[in-house]
Amino acid sequence: MGGSHWSDDFYADREAFRKSTGKSAFVYDASLRSDPKAKKAAHPMMDPRGKTRESRDSDTHPSSVAIGVVFDVTGSMGGIPVTLQKKLPQLMGLLSRKGYVQDPQILFGAVGDHNSDRVPLQVGQFESGIEMDDDLGRLYLEGGGGGTYEESYQLPLYFFARHTSIDCFEKRKKKGYLFLIGDEMPYKAATVAELSKIVGDDVTAPIPIEKIIREARERYHVFFIIPNGASHGSDPALAERWQSLLGMENVLMLPDAEGVCEAIGLAIGLCEGTANVDALAGDLTDGGVPADVALGVAGALAPLAAKTALTTVAKGALPSAKRGASPAERTGRL
Repeated sequence: MGGSHWSDDFYADREAFRKSTGKSAFVYDASLRSDPKAKKAAHPMMDPRGKTRESRDSDTHPSSVAIGVVFDVTGSMGGIPVTLQKKLPQLMGLLSRKGYVQDPQILFGAVGDHNSDRVPLQVGQFESGIEMDDDLGRLYLEGGGGGTYEESYQLPLYFFARHTSIDCFEKRKKKGYLFLIGDEMPYKAATVAELSKIVGDDVTAPIPIEKIIREARERYHVFFIIPNGASHGSDPALAERWQSLLGMENVLMLPDAEGVCEAIGLAIGLCEGTANVDALAGDLTDGGVPADVALGVAGALAPLAAKTALTTVAKGALPSAKRGASPAERTGRL
């Protein structure tokens, strides 16, 4: 997958058509809701059972980087998925036009609660072009959740750990990226029953969340994004729990959900060494992001920026560079 190119113009044409016709970007979700007899199930192309998702190099994208973006679609998350869909061009702009990563391939997915939801996991394909908007349109925004202050984040972590195959790591030992966007605690383990039913795997014992995360982090930089505006988005205990699992710099507390795509783009740029550590907010405002949103994103990324700056210095490169410099100049790789 991932052999096409992204086009802002093509996306804009789609948005204009949807606006003129009154159609939802989430066409599959709309079709299920309009038919009371429709079976509430994952779209066949988003059903994870028995599937493996691949991110592969191609002639058009010879240096692919696998990026997973999985968001909680339970009721507590409100309109966050809709916000992300509308800001897809900003994400691709940061990654590609800013030179943060050469050949991004993005997979969109969704997570709910395996104890209460009919569709607790949905997983698209790794794509480089407008097909990623197609996958967003195939999501079912169930709006459920179990009401226990826990959601099934172990499911996408498990899927990425054991059911993805990515050239960036397998060919170049370069990690991909996985961003979970949510506002609740993780379950303590994945059960035998849920992995059999939802993913189709036969395991002999429950798998603790810590083990699943360790496996996922062998091949991915894993982040958890907590947007303010979600029901539990401002709970410090939530951040503390995820920080205990992923580290402070990999848990991004966003004061405004409007900054989700920008946070993803900049986090990747910082890990790649291609974002300007000293001008994160400036990179965003240059792209038309409101100043308050840009400052909020930069603040959320401050621990990661500090860590990557130290890593860069340790490797002998400069920690900062002039605005407007090329990616190679910003990182000292001339």
